[in-house]
Amino acid sequence: MNLPKLISILVIFLIINSCATKNNENELKNKIEKIISTENGDFGVSIIDENNNIVEINGKKHYPLLSTFKFPIALTILHKVEKRELSMQQQIFIKKEELLENTWSPFKEKHPDGNISISLEEAINWMIVYSDNNLTDILLRLLGGTETVEKFIDDENFVIKNNEYEMHRDWNSQFINKSTPNSFAQLLKKFSEGKILNSENTKWLCQSMVKSETGVKRLKGKLPNVKIAQRAGTSFTNDEGITGAINNVGIMELPNNQKIYIAVFVHNTSEEFSKGEEIIADIAKTTYEFYTKK
Repeated sequence: MNLPKLISILVIFLIINSCATKNNENELKNKIEKIISTENGDFGVSIIDENNNIVEINGKKHYPLLSTFKFPIALTILHKVEKRELSMQQQIFIKKEELLENTWSPFKEKHPDGNISISLEEAINWMIVYSDNNLTDILLRLLGGTETVEKFIDDENFVIKNNEYEMHRDWNSQFINKSTPNSFAQLLKKFSEGKILNSENTKWLCQSMVKSETGVKRLKGKLPNVKIAQRAGTSFTNDEGITGAINNVGIMELPNNQKIYIAVFVHNTSEEFSKGEEIIADIAKTTYEFYTKK
C-alpha cells in the first residue's frame, strides 16, 4: 500500500473515531439534561475522561465554590510542604478563641475548649475529611490568606477571596469564591495525573478525599461501592426556601482503572435539600453506567 493511500485511510479512521466520540458525548449530555430538565435551579456540570473528552452543561459559567475551595487550599499547603516551607508534623496550636460558634466545626465539638496542639497533617484531615470551617481558616492564616491559594492555582477562572468566616457574613458573601465546572474538573485531572504534587502527596490527599464524611449522598449517593475522591460544598437555605449551593466535585474510579473527573454545581435551587443531593447522585450514577457500558 502506498503512503498517500495509507494516510487517506488513517484520516478517514480518525474522522470516524472523532464522530463516534462526539456521539457518545452527546448521548451522556442528553441523559444528564433529562435529569435536570424538570428541576428548579442553575446547574453546572463538567465530566472529563482520561482522553480529555468533555461533557459539559454550563461548563464555562462561574458557580460559587463554598467548601469545594478546601481542595485548592490543601493543594497549596502540600506544595509548601514539598518546598519544605511547612512540615506535615509541625505542631499548630489551636486557640480557644479561634474556634468560632455558628459554623460547621466537628473539631470544636470534640475540643470545645481549644488550646490544644495538633500536627499540620491532622489539621488538613479535619479540613478535607470533616470539612471543618474553623480549621480551614486557621490553615489559611498559616498560608498567609486566600491570595496565596489563588496565586498558586493560577487560573483566572478560580476566584478565591473569602475565608469561611467571611463567607458566613451574609447571603451574598458566600458567592464571592467561584470557579467554572470545566476549570474545576481540569484541576482534579491535573492533580490526579501528578502534575501538581509529587506522588506521595497526591496519594495522601486522594485517600483523604475518599474518606470525606460530608456530601456522601451526592456523587457517592447511588454508587456506594465505587471509589470516589470527593469534596463537597454547601450553603445555607434562606427564608425564601432557596439553597445557594449544593456542590460536589470528585475523581471517580472505573472498574478498568480509568478515572473520570466530575464537577457538579447546583446553584440557587428551590428544591428540597435532599432532592438537590439526589440530582447530583443521579448524574454520577448515569455517568458511571455510561462509561462502564461503553
